[in-house]
This record gives sequence, C-alpha cells and structure tokens, in this order.
Amino acid sequence: MSSSSSAADFVHVLRERGFLHQCSDPDANLAGLTGAALDGAPGGALTAYVGFDATADSLHVGHLLSIMALRWLQKTGNRPIVLIGGGTTRIGDPSFRDTSRPMLDDARISSNAAGLGRVFGQYLDFGEGAADARMVDNADWLDRLDHVPFLRDIGRHFTVNRMLSFDSVKQRLEREQPLTFLEFNYMILQAYDFLELARRHGCLLQMGGSDQWGNIVNGIELARRVEGRQLFGLTTPLLTTASGTKMGKTAGGAVWLNADARSPFDFWQFWRNTEDADVGRFLRLFTELPLGEIARLERLQGAEINEAKIVLATEATRLCHGAAEADRAAAAARGLSGAGGGGNHHAGDGLPQTRLSRAEHPGGLPLVDALVATGLSPSKGAARRLIREGGARLDGEPVRDEGAIVTVAEATLSAGRKRHARLILVP
Repeated sequence: MSSSSSAADFVHVLRERGFLHQCSDPDANLAGLTGAALDGAPGGALTAYVGFDATADSLHVGHLLSIMALRWLQKTGNRPIVLIGGGTTRIGDPSFRDTSRPMLDDARISSNAAGLGRVFGQYLDFGEGAADARMVDNADWLDRLDHVPFLRDIGRHFTVNRMLSFDSVKQRLEREQPLTFLEFNYMILQAYDFLELARRHGCLLQMGGSDQWGNIVNGIELARRVEGRQLFGLTTPLLTTASGTKMGKTAGGAVWLNADARSPFDFWQFWRNTEDADVGRFLRLFTELPLGEIARLERLQGAEINEAKIVLATEATRLCHGAAEADRAAAAARGLSGAGGGGNHHAGDGLPQTRLSRAEHPGGLPLVDALVATGLSPSKGAARRLIREGGARLDGEPVRDEGAIVTVAEATLSAGRKRHARLILVP
C-alpha cells in the first residue's frame, strides 16, 4: 500500500466495510479530502480526530465504530488523534439528551480520562512517528481562553438562529426541557477544537457518530470563516440490531470496553449472542477479517451460523482485550457448552469471578444470594423466579430448589445458557 494514496486507501476501507454515513463533500466521494491530504502532508498522509468526553472511566460498544475508524486510519498509513474532552466534559454535550449531564469535578474527570486511555491503548499505537497516534486534551487550550476575546473572535461567527435549528437543540426545546446557557456553548467549543487541532496538528478531518453531524459542520464552517481553511467531516451510522434495539445496550446495561467494567468473557459472550442477520455486518465493522472470509462466514446457514458468531466474538475480543483473553473466553464458553450433567471444573477459568469470605458464610451461601452477588440476577426476587423457571444452574446442573445452598469452595453459576459466572468462597 503506497503512502501516496494513504488517504484514498482509508476512504476506500470505510466505504467497503460500511462505516460511512454522512460526509461533507457534496458528491459524497471525499475527493476533496484525499486531494487536500496529498497537497498538505508528506506522502499524502491524513490526520483525523475523534473527540471523547471523559464522562465515565470506560467507553462502551456504542463508541466502537469511531474507535475502529481511527484504527483503520492508522492501518492505512495515516495519523489518528484521540481528543479527550477534559475541558468540554465540564460542560457536557447536550446532543439528543433529555437532561443536563451531571457536573463532574476535576479529579473525577482526570480519573475518567486515565480509564479511557487504557481503551485506546488496545486499538492504537501511540508515539511520535508519522503515523503514530496522538492523545491530546482540549483543556490545554480551552482552560486558557479569555472569555471576552473568545466571544469577539469566535462567538461572532455563530448565530443563535442557526444554533436553534439543530435537531439536538430543537428536540430539547420542543419538549420544554431546560437547555442551560452552559450547554448552549458546547457546540461553539467543539467547533473551536477542530480549528485548534488544524492549527496545531494539521488535522483535516473530524469523525464521529451521526449525532455529532451538526457539531462537526460547525467546526468546518468556523475554520472557513476565521482562516479560510478547508476542513472535512464524516460520520458513522447509528447502529441498531436487526431487531431494532440500539447497538451495545443489553438488559444488564452498557457493554463496557474496560476489563474491570465488563469481563472479557462477558464481552465475548455479548458478540456470541449476535442476531443471525447482523453477523456479516458486524464482522465487517468490528473485526479486521478479509472481506472474502467474511462473505464466506455470512453465507453459513442454520446451526452453522454459530461458527461465524464464535469467530466474531473471538476477533472482537482479541482487539479489545488481547489474544490471550479472547482464547480464554472462547475456551471457557466451549467448556460450559460441553459440560453436560457433571459440569466441568475448568470451564469457569475465563469467567468473571466473585470472591466472598467463607468465614462470613460458614454454612454455605444461599443460591439466591449467590445469583445476586455474581450479577446474574438483579434482585433476590428475580433470582427466585429464575430458579422456579428452571433457568438457574450450578456447575452445569439445573437447580429448582429456591432454598438451595452453595457449599463448595468454587462453583460455576449460570442464568440460562448464555450467562455464567464463577463464585469463589475464600478462607
């Protein structure tokens, strides 16, 4: 792959794998972007960024499209920038939210930003080379802004009329839900981020989810008005599953990317449970398998589609948690599916573990309590229903006695056939 066509190669990958939703070129071919990259950077390398506010200490599967886009950017010889919103997190993006985000203090924002850094370290190579990723924090420039000069030099390019026209603002106002002056400034600061990254790093492209389109366009317009710069933007599609649910949402909550927020086994299991109709699409978006192999896998029918789901789960987990954890999760799942009547002591080796003190439970732990403690049931009432309905298993064996006690030092608990956990009673 020649460096002279690195920007074009990146755009080609996005198209053939299904990442492109909107782009700022009128004919939607991004020829202007690839031409600008060829003109403006050594070897035609493209610098692009995605912004992430530090509202939590982990990202979730809903962010993966943007993260994978950055990964493909780097793999095609271009330079990704991860922008951490240390400054904008203090305000909170109001886009398509019913209420204001909770206000976080500086210590919490800093802690959250460190957690996000662990995620990106799995997907990107950071350094000082031409195609090495950079991680920057918009607090570096936003914290230093003088309010009145900023309003005069930047704020004058934004009309309230236009700001009120964005769907994210209109929806909040139409519902008669308050939109604070603080939040109203968010779109101006995000636009300014794009301009600042263009100045500091030669960044030509901002990427993001489809809900960020208005904010991205603001940045493009601001750069044109202030400095006559031509910048570009593209968004990835809002993903829903074949059944219409939002991608990444489960009954147990968000599917987090950090291992301490969601275990590699649970992450693997999330992908293993993909609906049949989504397998091919998710293989293109969330793995790096060649398209020919993906085409073969998505042609599988009936029970054979499970082979494709296992490949999807293992490849997606490999990218997020590494090959060793992906293999452990796959092996644990194989052990559980083949455990049969007697169970398999080693099947739980890759499962999320809950450790409790045996001294506090000298007579063993009621199964109802164990299901709640391991997160397999949200409450004791739900745990009792699970047992009554035959969905609870202890070391592979169905348990229908609501008064059952877990007395062994280590046990694999199951809620249905797809959710499992390891309970360990330590001395």
